[in-house]
Amino acid sequence: MQRVSAKIDVEGHLSALGSAIRALRTSRGYSQEALALATGIDRSHMGRIERGERNLTLLNLIRIAQAIDCKPSDILIASGL
Repeated sequence: MQRVSAKIDVEGHLSALGSAIRALRTSRGYSQEALALATGIDRSHMGRIERGERNLTLLNLIRIAQAIDCKPSDILIASGL
């Protein structure tokens, strides 16, 4: 089985997840830099997550959800996954 990366995410799951994170972040008034600081994720890495270029870990999804005051499942639902 091939490893999933942004390069082979033909279904667009990572892009959908990143778009949902961006939408929730902006709706709560966070800049990308502020969210990165609150989560301990590098700002450039956060940008790649939001663009669907990185396959984020479950722990990072949880950190992002906590920082924007929602559940990880809310992010997944918002992404359509």
